[in-house]
Amino acid sequence: MPSYAYRCKTCGHSFDIYQSFSDSALTTCPQCEGPLRKVFSTPGVTFKGSGFYRTDSASSSTSSSGTSS
Repeated sequence: MPSYAYRCKTCGHSFDIYQSFSDSALTTCPQCEGPLRKVFSTPGVTFKGSGFYRTDSASSSTSSSGTSS
């Protein structure tokens, strides 16, 4: 189940909650009953190394040229 972050527009209270994809978004703050807003952040993906594209695709410099002598 994914975790979603919410922040209240009125009092600034922020919290995380686990919700199913089929659950509807929360709309009221549990502290002051003000309106809530979902907080979006960057995903936790980090690519390290020289690059995945160099090892995952065929190299064009070593392909056979098809020339004959």
